[in-house]
Amino acid sequence: MPHSDWDSVRATPLFASMSDANFRVLRDATVVHRLPKNAALLKEGERPRFLNLLVEGSVELFGCHNGQAATIDVVEPVSALALPGIIRGGVLLKSARTVAPSRVLAVPAEAVREAFRRDAAFARAVAEQLAECYAETVRLLMNEKLRTSTERLAAWILRTCMIQGNKTSIELKFNKRILASRLGMAPENLSRNLAYLERYGVKSEGRGIQIEDLQSLQEFAKPNALIDGVSGTA
Repeated sequence: MPHSDWDSVRATPLFASMSDANFRVLRDATVVHRLPKNAALLKEGERPRFLNLLVEGSVELFGCHNGQAATIDVVEPVSALALPGIIRGGVLLKSARTVAPSRVLAVPAEAVREAFRRDAAFARAVAEQLAECYAETVRLLMNEKLRTSTERLAAWILRTCMIQGNKTSIELKFNKRILASRLGMAPENLSRNLAYLERYGVKSEGRGIQIEDLQSLQEFAKPNALIDGVSGTA
C-alpha cells in the first residue's frame, strides 16, 4: 500500500500520539480494500470486524427502518469508520456504503482494542474522538429541532463553504438525493428550498451551488458555531 496512505493516517489526531511500535503492529495487520461506487462497507446490527480507515473516496453513513432509509452523514478522508462499535464491542448502529470509488485500510478490530488497552496516548485520542462524535450528535439534533428545512440547507451551504476555505461555490461529490436525506427532507423539498434561497443569492445547477450574495444568505441562515461546529461562523 502507498506510504502516503499511512503518512496521512499517522497525521490524524487519532493516531498522531500512538507509539511507533504500536502503530507498526496495526499497520502490519491491515488489509487494503479498493471499492467501487455503491459498495456496501458496514451493516447496522452487525458487529464490526475491522476499523475501516477511509483514505480515498467518500462514504455515506445511513440507517434503515421499516422500509425507509435516511442518510446520517457523508464522510471523506481521512476518517475512521465504526470506532465506537470497535471499542465497546457492540453492534453497529448505522450502515455505510461508498458514494465514489474508494480505498479503505481495514484494521482488525481486536488489534485496535489491544492497542487501546496498552497505549495510553492512543486511548486518550480515542476518548477525544468519541467525545467529538457525541458533540456532533448534539449539533445534529439541535439543527433538526431548531431550524426549518430551508434554514438547515442555508446553514449547510455556509458551513460547507467555510470548511472548503471560505469559497462561495460548492461542487457536490454526491447526488442531491443524499443531500436531501442528510438534511432531513424529501428530494422535492430540497428543490423547492433551493429555489426559495435564490432570493438570498443562491444559484444551483446540477451538482454545483453558487453563493452570489454571501451577506444576505448569512442574515437568513443565522449561522451559530454551537450548532454548525465551525469557528468564525457565528
